[in-house]
Amino acid sequence: MQRTDNHRRYWRKNLVVTALLLLVWFATTFGVSYFARALSFSFFGWSFSFWMGAQGALLVYCLIVGFYAWYMNRLDIAHDVADGVD
Repeated sequence: MQRTDNHRRYWRKNLVVTALLLLVWFATTFGVSYFARALSFSFFGWSFSFWMGAQGALLVYCLIVGFYAWYMNRLDIAHDVADGVD
């Protein structure tokens, strides 16, 4: 199958958003763990590093998944590759 220019743009945008979200995931997972001692300020009554490990990381992961689903739905519609299910 011959790839069109529209298909290449769609795939490029998909790769870019995936790379950016993986960078956010990496920063959330490993950045907070690595800098835990430096992130020792109080946040909602708890140490920020503890709060981020217990609650914040889960919220960030859910936001990553939600943003990816929303963005890809818009991208599918914009490039006319949506499956038609709403």
